[in-house]
Amino acid sequence: MKQTCKNVYITTPIYYVNDVAHIGHAYTTIIADMLARYSRLTGSKTFFLTGTDEHGQKISQSAEQRGKTPKEYADEVSGKFKTLWDDFDITYDKFIRTTDEEHKLGVQKAFETMYKKGDIYKGDYEGYYCVSCETFFTEKQLIDEQFCPDCGKPTNIVKEESFFFKLSAYEDRLIKWYEENDDCILPRAKKNEIVNFVKGGLRDLSISRTSFDWGVKLPESMNEPKHVMYVWLDALMNYITALGYGKDNENMDFWPATSHLVGKDILRFHAIYWPAFLMSLDLPLPKHIAAHGWWTRDGEKMSKSKGNVVDPKEIADAYGLDAFRYFMLREVPFGQDGDFSQKALMDRINSDLGNDLGNLLNRISGMSGKYFDFKVTSKDVEKFHRKELDEVEAILDNIEEYLYNMQINRYLEDIWKVLTIANKAIGDYEPWAKMKDGKEDEAMALVALITNIMARISFLLESVMPEKIGKIAQSIGLEINTDTYTKILKNKELLEDITITKVEQLFPRIEEVLLEQAKPTDVSKSEAEKKSESKKVVEEPDNLITIDKFFETTLKIGTIVEAEEVPKSKKLLKLQVDVGEDKNRQILAGIKEFYNAADLVGTQACVVANLKPAKLMGMLSEGMLMAAKDENGLSLIRPESPKKSGTKIS
Repeated sequence: MKQTCKNVYITTPIYYVNDVAHIGHAYTTIIADMLARYSRLTGSKTFFLTGTDEHGQKISQSAEQRGKTPKEYADEVSGKFKTLWDDFDITYDKFIRTTDEEHKLGVQKAFETMYKKGDIYKGDYEGYYCVSCETFFTEKQLIDEQFCPDCGKPTNIVKEESFFFKLSAYEDRLIKWYEENDDCILPRAKKNEIVNFVKGGLRDLSISRTSFDWGVKLPESMNEPKHVMYVWLDALMNYITALGYGKDNENMDFWPATSHLVGKDILRFHAIYWPAFLMSLDLPLPKHIAAHGWWTRDGEKMSKSKGNVVDPKEIADAYGLDAFRYFMLREVPFGQDGDFSQKALMDRINSDLGNDLGNLLNRISGMSGKYFDFKVTSKDVEKFHRKELDEVEAILDNIEEYLYNMQINRYLEDIWKVLTIANKAIGDYEPWAKMKDGKEDEAMALVALITNIMARISFLLESVMPEKIGKIAQSIGLEINTDTYTKILKNKELLEDITITKVEQLFPRIEEVLLEQAKPTDVSKSEAEKKSESKKVVEEPDNLITIDKFFETTLKIGTIVEAEEVPKSKKLLKLQVDVGEDKNRQILAGIKEFYNAADLVGTQACVVANLKPAKLMGMLSEGMLMAAKDENGLSLIRPESPKKSGTKIS
């Protein structure tokens, strides 16, 4: 998909003010900033929104524990988010707070509009409420009939008068929207989860509370002073109130949003509740709702007790903001969970940035200075290097489509393919040999080719590493703006005669980690809470997972249709397993010591069906059988009675 929108509207979620910013917040915000910077460069009129979500029972309780009013506490934490984004030079157009008076007026207008339409009604609610997640659950959804399926904390039974939104009335329209818009939810695998959830049936949504008062009041016209709005109704409306909805509609021409960026834990709110609210308001739906994964640290879940929470400011200060931005955008495919380690960051800096990018600039500077007094002309590039130009253009012609489809790592991988072409050309054509043989025009053409390649990728990398790319542009005499972007990258014109200037080494090599350990960033708890926790003898295990995390594993019943021993292996059997797909899966299982191959044919077992394929002894294994092993041996986990191949286990 090529970006052809006249207006581009990019949003982060508004961050909940119960904690300081961590690496997950930084990840979302850096992606949004990259998209906004790139959109502006291409000439699109762009609006970039971020901010903080400040209402709800959890904020009220946190403030009380600290002896502060909710507003005082929200001011403090919201200010820290804004300061960090300013330190990171995040180019937001508006930083919204849900405590802003203009936002409250917009939310009240939306509530009144939906009420008059008949989509909101008054009733009584009784259900299980998780204060931490600000979410209601049915008894069926709870863990052990008590605990929140998302965060694992105890829920409370809440019974109170409430206003309800007729979410159930929008099931069919939501399904139609999903079906008619392939990329409305990204990655597409996440869309399937949402579709299945909606097809399972939607219940009307409780959208007001009376048990606390820290929230947006209902419109005065309704004469319901004891009710405040459900925090998620309040929060989601920020995407339009920031544009003037409910006031002057000053920037509503940016609606619908081009990309809502969210974490996967809040996708359901954005992909079900939010579109339904918009349908009720007769507003267009967003083009993309993009959900990214979570981050771990050195392969472990981050926890404050371990002190391994990544402070993005600390990392950026130590290794450089642009290097940190590049690492976050390149390291993990969007939608998947990522792992942060200083070693991985160092590898990216030393290899990708130092060797491939920084060293290429050094070679341009060195060759132009040594051979041509830093004067470079492109007049013979077409003559001698049409092949390399064609290779570069073939890659760059389609690179933009990766951005707005949230394949940012693919975008960067293709840019590095272009860098490989440039570095390879120097080795292939050996300009030093050309100069020795008196072929100065060919040597000049090679240096100019590399300079032009550097110019083209500078337009594409400026949104990723604005400071460093600014220095590269300065070195090769390039102005990065919409006019030069169109001229050089889109129209494929070559640079005119330019003068190269030297710059300091952009990415010095790092030989050892710069930080012993990221400092804990826990400011979300009162001193009383911390002292209380320090006295606990039993701590919650760090390897607990949420129900959503468990459901990322796909378990199926598989029927073993073929089985044979793997030659030269003491443990492996090669199995062909029917898991209800078009063809059988080949699975290599280390069960030879416990099972005879012939005895397995026709039997069933439980299969982990969404493992990444791996090679064992040169053979592909496309899954794993589940088994239990103790001092009495190993047993496959099997269904109690035969089931259809491919039946899902839940």
